[in-house]
Amino acid sequence: MTHLFEPVRLGAVHAPNRVLMAPLTRARATRAHVPTSIMADYYRQRASAGLIISEGVGVSQQGMGWPHAPGLWSAEQVEAWQPVTAAVHEAGGRIFAQLWHMGRLVHSSVTGEQPVAPSPITAPGHAHSYEGNKPYEQPRALNAEEIPALVESFATAARNAIAAGFDGVQIHGANGYVIDEFLRDGTNKREDAYGGSPENRVRLLKEITQAVADAIGADRTAVRLSLNGDTQGTDDSDPASLSLAVAQALEPIGIAFLELRELRPDGTRGASDVPRQSPLIRQHFTGPLVLNSDYDVARAQADLDSGLAQAISFGRPFISNPDLPERLSTGAVLNDIRQATLYTQGAEGYVDYPALEAA
Repeated sequence: MTHLFEPVRLGAVHAPNRVLMAPLTRARATRAHVPTSIMADYYRQRASAGLIISEGVGVSQQGMGWPHAPGLWSAEQVEAWQPVTAAVHEAGGRIFAQLWHMGRLVHSSVTGEQPVAPSPITAPGHAHSYEGNKPYEQPRALNAEEIPALVESFATAARNAIAAGFDGVQIHGANGYVIDEFLRDGTNKREDAYGGSPENRVRLLKEITQAVADAIGADRTAVRLSLNGDTQGTDDSDPASLSLAVAQALEPIGIAFLELRELRPDGTRGASDVPRQSPLIRQHFTGPLVLNSDYDVARAQADLDSGLAQAISFGRPFISNPDLPERLSTGAVLNDIRQATLYTQGAEGYVDYPALEAA
Protein backbone atom coordinates (compact mmCIF):
# COMPACT_ATOMS: atom_id res chain seq x y z
CA MET A 1 0.00 0.00 0.00
CA THR A 2 1.14 3.56 -0.76
CA HIS A 3 1.17 5.76 2.32
CA LEU A 4 0.17 9.43 2.43
CA PHE A 5 3.53 10.32 3.93
CA GLU A 6 5.70 8.46 1.42
CA PRO A 7 7.58 10.17 -1.45
CA VAL A 8 6.13 10.51 -4.93
CA ARG A 9 7.51 11.57 -8.29
CA LEU A 10 5.46 14.35 -9.94
CA GLY A 11 7.13 15.02 -13.26
CA ALA A 12 10.44 16.73 -12.56
CA VAL A 13 9.66 17.06 -8.86
CA HIS A 14 10.51 14.48 -6.22
CA ALA A 15 8.01 15.21 -3.45
CA PRO A 16 8.93 13.84 0.00
CA ASN A 17 5.28 13.25 0.88
CA ARG A 18 1.87 13.17 -0.83
CA VAL A 19 0.36 16.04 1.18
CA LEU A 20 0.31 18.86 -1.39
CA MET A 21 -0.62 22.46 -0.63
CA ALA A 22 -3.53 23.47 -2.87
CA PRO A 23 -3.67 26.96 -4.40
CA LEU A 24 -5.10 29.53 -1.98
CA THR A 25 -5.78 33.18 -2.81
CA ARG A 26 -4.50 35.35 0.06
CA ALA A 27 -4.31 38.90 -1.42
CA ARG A 28 -0.97 40.05 0.03
CA ALA A 29 0.54 41.54 -3.16
CA THR A 30 0.46 45.22 -4.13
CA ARG A 31 -2.23 46.94 -6.21
CA ALA A 32 0.17 46.57 -9.13
CA HIS A 33 0.08 42.77 -8.51
CA VAL A 34 3.69 42.66 -7.34
CA PRO A 35 4.60 40.09 -4.62
CA THR A 36 5.63 41.47 -1.22
CA SER A 37 8.26 40.34 1.27
CA ILE A 38 5.72 38.89 3.69
CA MET A 39 4.80 36.32 1.05
CA ALA A 40 8.27 34.79 1.38
CA ASP A 41 7.61 34.18 5.09
CA TYR A 42 4.22 32.63 4.36
CA TYR A 43 5.44 30.14 1.79
CA ARG A 44 8.63 29.35 3.71
CA GLN A 45 6.52 28.32 6.71
CA ARG A 46 4.67 25.78 4.54
CA ALA A 47 7.71 24.26 2.83
CA SER A 48 7.13 20.84 4.42
CA ALA A 49 4.31 20.21 1.93
CA GLY A 50 5.20 17.58 -0.66
CA LEU A 51 4.71 20.38 -3.18
CA ILE A 52 3.32 23.89 -2.76
CA ILE A 53 0.99 25.05 -5.51
CA SER A 54 0.95 28.82 -5.20
CA GLU A 55 -2.06 31.06 -5.07
CA GLY A 56 -3.45 31.97 -8.48
CA VAL A 57 -0.94 34.16 -10.32
CA GLY A 58 -2.20 36.36 -13.14
CA VAL A 59 -0.89 35.76 -16.66
CA SER A 60 -2.01 39.23 -17.80
CA GLN A 61 -3.69 42.39 -16.59
CA GLN A 62 -6.75 41.39 -18.64
CA GLY A 63 -7.27 38.27 -16.57
CA MET A 64 -6.19 39.53 -13.14
CA GLY A 65 -9.29 40.80 -11.38
CA TRP A 66 -8.66 39.88 -7.74
CA PRO A 67 -7.45 42.86 -5.67
CA HIS A 68 -3.92 42.47 -4.30
CA ALA A 69 -3.34 39.16 -6.10
CA PRO A 70 0.11 38.66 -7.69
CA GLY A 71 1.03 38.42 -11.37
CA LEU A 72 3.78 37.03 -13.58
CA TRP A 73 3.66 39.18 -16.70
CA SER A 74 6.19 41.91 -15.83
CA ALA A 75 9.89 42.01 -15.02
CA GLU A 76 9.09 43.67 -11.69
CA GLN A 77 6.82 40.78 -10.73
CA VAL A 78 9.39 38.18 -11.74
CA GLU A 79 12.05 39.88 -9.63
CA ALA A 80 9.72 40.15 -6.63
CA TRP A 81 8.88 36.43 -6.79
CA GLN A 82 12.55 35.41 -6.60
CA PRO A 83 12.94 35.90 -2.81
CA VAL A 84 9.71 33.92 -2.31
CA THR A 85 10.86 30.88 -4.26
CA ALA A 86 14.34 31.14 -2.72
CA ALA A 87 12.81 31.08 0.76
CA VAL A 88 10.89 27.90 -0.05
CA HIS A 89 13.95 26.20 -1.49
CA GLU A 90 16.14 27.24 1.45
CA ALA A 91 13.59 25.56 3.73
CA GLY A 92 13.77 22.37 1.66
CA GLY A 93 10.53 22.85 -0.23
CA ARG A 94 9.27 22.79 -3.80
CA ILE A 95 6.80 25.25 -5.36
CA PHE A 96 4.76 25.52 -8.57
CA ALA A 97 3.14 28.77 -9.72
CA GLN A 98 -0.54 28.46 -10.56
CA LEU A 99 -1.22 30.40 -13.77
CA TRP A 100 -4.58 32.20 -13.68
CA HIS A 101 -6.83 34.06 -16.11
CA MET A 102 -10.15 34.87 -14.48
CA GLY A 103 -12.18 35.30 -17.67
CA ARG A 104 -15.61 36.76 -16.97
CA LEU A 105 -15.09 36.75 -13.19
CA VAL A 106 -13.41 40.16 -13.07
CA HIS A 107 -14.55 43.77 -12.91
CA SER A 108 -13.38 46.51 -15.23
CA SER A 109 -12.54 48.73 -12.24
CA VAL A 110 -9.70 46.28 -11.46
CA THR A 111 -8.56 45.21 -14.94
CA GLY A 112 -9.25 48.43 -16.85
CA GLU A 113 -11.26 46.68 -19.55
CA GLN A 114 -14.44 44.71 -20.18
CA PRO A 115 -14.20 41.08 -19.08
CA VAL A 116 -13.64 38.42 -21.75
CA ALA A 117 -15.11 34.94 -22.03
CA PRO A 118 -15.99 32.33 -24.65
CA SER A 119 -19.53 33.75 -24.87
CA PRO A 120 -21.22 36.95 -23.65
CA ILE A 121 -22.90 35.35 -20.62
CA THR A 122 -22.79 37.27 -17.33
CA ALA A 123 -21.78 35.33 -14.23
CA PRO A 124 -24.09 35.19 -11.21
CA GLY A 125 -23.07 36.94 -8.03
CA HIS A 126 -20.47 39.65 -7.61
CA ALA A 127 -16.88 40.51 -8.45
CA HIS A 128 -14.26 41.62 -5.95
CA SER A 129 -12.91 45.13 -6.45
CA TYR A 130 -10.92 47.71 -4.52
CA GLU A 131 -14.20 49.50 -3.82
CA GLY A 132 -15.93 46.38 -2.49
CA ASN A 133 -18.14 43.80 -4.17
CA LYS A 134 -19.75 44.79 -7.48
CA PRO A 135 -22.16 42.89 -9.75
CA TYR A 136 -20.40 41.00 -12.51
CA GLU A 137 -20.35 42.73 -15.87
CA GLN A 138 -21.36 41.15 -19.15
CA PRO A 139 -18.21 39.82 -20.82
CA ARG A 140 -17.44 40.14 -24.49
CA ALA A 141 -16.76 36.97 -26.45
CA LEU A 142 -13.14 36.52 -27.43
CA ASN A 143 -12.60 36.58 -31.17
CA ALA A 144 -10.87 33.55 -32.63
CA GLU A 145 -8.05 35.87 -33.71
CA GLU A 146 -7.43 36.79 -30.04
CA ILE A 147 -7.00 33.24 -28.83
CA PRO A 148 -3.36 32.77 -29.91
CA ALA A 149 -2.42 35.77 -27.74
CA LEU A 150 -4.29 34.24 -24.80
CA VAL A 151 -2.42 30.99 -25.29
CA GLU A 152 0.90 32.83 -25.52
CA SER A 153 0.18 34.73 -22.30
CA PHE A 154 0.23 31.42 -20.42
CA ALA A 155 3.46 30.32 -22.14
CA THR A 156 5.11 33.66 -21.35
CA ALA A 157 4.00 33.48 -17.72
CA ALA A 158 5.38 29.94 -17.53
CA ARG A 159 8.79 31.09 -18.77
CA ASN A 160 8.62 33.96 -16.28
CA ALA A 161 7.82 31.49 -13.50
CA ILE A 162 10.97 29.50 -14.22
CA ALA A 163 12.97 32.75 -14.32
CA ALA A 164 11.45 33.62 -10.93
CA GLY A 165 12.68 30.33 -9.46
CA PHE A 166 9.53 28.21 -9.48
CA ASP A 167 9.97 24.47 -10.01
CA GLY A 168 7.10 24.40 -12.49
CA VAL A 169 3.60 25.71 -13.10
CA GLN A 170 0.01 24.60 -12.80
CA ILE A 171 -2.49 25.81 -15.39
CA HIS A 172 -5.69 26.91 -13.64
CA GLY A 173 -8.48 25.30 -15.64
CA ALA A 174 -10.96 25.08 -12.77
CA ASN A 175 -13.44 27.07 -10.68
CA GLY A 176 -15.27 28.91 -13.45
CA TYR A 177 -12.32 30.91 -14.79
CA VAL A 178 -11.56 31.38 -18.48
CA ILE A 179 -10.38 27.86 -19.38
CA ASP A 180 -13.23 26.31 -17.41
CA GLU A 181 -15.66 28.67 -19.17
CA PHE A 182 -14.46 27.30 -22.51
CA LEU A 183 -14.64 23.70 -21.29
CA ARG A 184 -18.25 23.63 -20.14
CA ASP A 185 -21.30 24.00 -22.33
CA GLY A 186 -23.21 26.14 -19.83
CA THR A 187 -20.84 29.04 -20.53
CA ASN A 188 -19.50 28.13 -23.98
CA LYS A 189 -22.07 28.73 -26.74
CA ARG A 190 -19.54 29.26 -29.52
CA GLU A 191 -20.09 27.94 -33.03
CA ASP A 192 -16.44 27.96 -34.12
CA ALA A 193 -13.60 25.49 -33.54
CA TYR A 194 -13.64 26.26 -29.79
CA GLY A 195 -17.32 25.47 -29.20
CA GLY A 196 -19.91 22.77 -29.67
CA SER A 197 -18.55 19.25 -29.13
CA PRO A 198 -16.51 18.34 -26.03
CA GLU A 199 -13.48 17.88 -28.28
CA ASN A 200 -13.84 21.46 -29.53
CA ARG A 201 -14.41 22.89 -26.07
CA VAL A 202 -11.26 21.16 -24.81
CA ARG A 203 -9.23 22.77 -27.61
CA LEU A 204 -8.17 25.87 -25.62
CA LEU A 205 -7.01 23.79 -22.64
CA LYS A 206 -5.05 21.51 -24.97
CA GLU A 207 -3.42 24.42 -26.82
CA ILE A 208 -2.44 26.22 -23.61
CA THR A 209 -1.08 23.04 -22.00
CA GLN A 210 0.96 22.17 -25.08
CA ALA A 211 2.31 25.72 -25.35
CA VAL A 212 3.36 25.73 -21.70
CA ALA A 213 4.90 22.25 -22.01
CA ASP A 214 6.83 23.40 -25.07
CA ALA A 215 8.03 26.48 -23.16
CA ILE A 216 9.25 24.87 -19.92
CA GLY A 217 8.90 21.09 -20.33
CA ALA A 218 5.90 18.81 -19.86
CA ASP A 219 7.47 17.43 -16.67
CA ARG A 220 7.16 20.91 -15.10
CA THR A 221 3.60 21.50 -16.36
CA ALA A 222 0.47 20.58 -14.37
CA VAL A 223 -3.24 21.28 -14.78
CA ARG A 224 -6.09 21.85 -12.32
CA LEU A 225 -9.73 21.15 -13.26
CA SER A 226 -13.15 21.00 -11.57
CA LEU A 227 -15.59 18.97 -13.66
CA ASN A 228 -18.36 17.68 -11.41
CA GLY A 229 -20.94 20.37 -10.82
CA ASP A 230 -21.52 24.10 -10.80
CA THR A 231 -18.60 26.34 -9.86
CA GLN A 232 -19.23 30.09 -9.81
CA GLY A 233 -22.01 29.68 -12.38
CA THR A 234 -19.98 27.42 -14.71
CA ASP A 235 -21.42 23.94 -15.35
CA ASP A 236 -21.78 21.27 -18.01
CA SER A 237 -24.72 19.13 -19.14
CA ASP A 238 -22.60 16.00 -19.73
CA PRO A 239 -19.59 15.89 -17.39
CA ALA A 240 -18.64 12.34 -18.38
CA SER A 241 -18.22 13.16 -22.08
CA LEU A 242 -16.24 16.28 -21.18
CA SER A 243 -14.03 14.38 -18.73
CA LEU A 244 -13.25 11.76 -21.35
CA ALA A 245 -12.30 14.44 -23.86
CA VAL A 246 -10.08 16.17 -21.27
CA ALA A 247 -8.26 12.95 -20.39
CA GLN A 248 -7.68 12.08 -24.03
CA ALA A 249 -6.39 15.58 -24.78
CA LEU A 250 -3.94 15.73 -21.87
CA GLU A 251 -2.64 12.14 -21.95
CA PRO A 252 -0.30 12.55 -24.97
CA ILE A 253 1.31 15.71 -23.59
CA GLY A 254 2.77 13.86 -20.61
CA ILE A 255 2.15 16.51 -17.95
CA ALA A 256 3.63 16.29 -14.44
CA PHE A 257 0.21 15.75 -12.85
CA LEU A 258 -3.48 16.52 -13.16
CA GLU A 259 -5.24 17.91 -10.08
CA LEU A 260 -9.01 17.56 -9.77
CA ARG A 261 -11.07 19.61 -7.35
CA GLU A 262 -14.06 17.35 -6.83
CA LEU A 263 -17.13 18.60 -5.02
CA ARG A 264 -18.93 16.24 -2.67
CA PRO A 265 -22.61 16.18 -1.67
CA ASP A 266 -21.53 17.18 1.85
CA GLY A 267 -18.89 19.68 0.73
CA THR A 268 -18.04 22.52 3.08
CA ARG A 269 -17.11 24.99 0.34
CA GLY A 270 -19.37 24.11 -2.54
CA ALA A 271 -21.36 20.90 -2.88
CA SER A 272 -22.57 18.74 -5.77
CA ASP A 273 -24.50 15.53 -6.34
CA VAL A 274 -22.74 15.07 -9.70
CA PRO A 275 -20.51 11.98 -9.43
CA ARG A 276 -16.77 12.40 -9.15
CA GLN A 277 -15.10 12.20 -12.56
CA SER A 278 -11.74 10.90 -11.28
CA PRO A 279 -12.59 7.19 -11.78
CA LEU A 280 -13.39 7.82 -15.46
CA ILE A 281 -10.36 10.04 -15.96
CA ARG A 282 -8.13 7.44 -14.26
CA GLN A 283 -9.07 4.96 -17.01
CA HIS A 284 -7.75 7.25 -19.76
CA PHE A 285 -5.05 9.38 -18.07
CA THR A 286 -1.97 7.46 -16.95
CA GLY A 287 -0.06 10.35 -15.35
CA PRO A 288 -0.13 11.21 -11.64
CA LEU A 289 -3.58 12.22 -10.41
CA VAL A 290 -3.91 14.61 -7.45
CA LEU A 291 -7.33 14.90 -5.80
CA ASN A 292 -8.67 17.79 -3.76
CA SER A 293 -11.61 18.96 -1.64
CA ASP A 294 -12.68 18.16 1.92
CA TYR A 295 -10.14 15.43 2.55
CA ASP A 296 -9.11 14.08 5.91
CA VAL A 297 -6.37 11.48 6.45
CA ALA A 298 -8.73 8.51 6.20
CA ARG A 299 -10.33 9.67 2.94
CA ALA A 300 -6.95 10.55 1.51
CA GLN A 301 -5.46 7.17 2.36
CA ALA A 302 -8.45 5.36 0.87
CA ASP A 303 -8.01 7.06 -2.51
CA LEU A 304 -4.28 6.33 -2.46
CA ASP A 305 -4.88 2.67 -1.52
CA SER A 306 -7.32 2.21 -4.39
CA GLY A 307 -4.84 3.59 -6.90
CA LEU A 308 -7.23 6.37 -7.86
CA ALA A 309 -4.83 9.11 -6.71
CA GLN A 310 -1.08 9.46 -6.32
CA ALA A 311 -1.31 12.48 -3.99
CA ILE A 312 -3.90 14.62 -2.20
CA SER A 313 -3.93 18.41 -2.03
CA PHE A 314 -5.17 20.21 1.07
CA GLY A 315 -6.30 23.83 0.93
CA ARG A 316 -7.79 25.62 3.92
CA PRO A 317 -6.03 23.44 6.53
CA PHE A 318 -2.70 24.78 5.23
CA ILE A 319 -3.81 28.37 5.88
CA SER A 320 -3.94 27.90 9.64
CA ASN A 321 -1.47 25.00 9.96
CA PRO A 322 1.88 25.80 8.35
CA ASP A 323 3.20 22.38 9.45
CA LEU A 324 0.16 20.44 8.21
CA PRO A 325 2.02 17.26 7.10
CA GLU A 326 3.45 16.82 10.62
CA ARG A 327 0.08 17.49 12.23
CA LEU A 328 -1.67 14.98 9.97
CA SER A 329 1.01 12.32 10.47
CA THR A 330 0.95 12.64 14.27
CA GLY A 331 -2.78 13.22 14.71
CA ALA A 332 -2.19 16.61 16.31
CA VAL A 333 -5.05 19.07 16.74
CA LEU A 334 -5.40 21.56 13.87
CA ASN A 335 -5.50 25.33 14.36
CA ASP A 336 -8.79 27.00 13.43
CA ILE A 337 -8.94 29.47 10.54
CA ARG A 338 -9.69 33.13 11.24
CA GLN A 339 -12.06 33.90 8.39
CA ALA A 340 -11.90 37.67 8.82
CA THR A 341 -8.22 37.79 7.84
CA LEU A 342 -8.25 35.56 4.76
CA TYR A 343 -7.92 38.46 2.29
CA THR A 344 -6.55 41.29 4.40
CA GLN A 345 -3.13 42.74 3.60
CA GLY A 346 -1.25 42.30 6.86
CA ALA A 347 0.61 39.64 8.82
CA GLU A 348 -2.37 38.84 11.04
CA GLY A 349 -4.03 35.64 9.95
CA TYR A 350 -1.25 35.08 7.42
CA VAL A 351 2.11 34.32 9.02
CA ASP A 352 1.15 34.23 12.70
CA TYR A 353 -0.45 30.77 12.90
CA PRO A 354 1.74 28.69 15.25
CA ALA A 355 3.56 25.50 14.31
CA LEU A 356 3.51 22.63 16.78
CA GLU A 357 6.76 23.53 18.53
CA ALA A 358 5.60 27.13 18.97
CA ALA A 359 2.19 26.06 20.24
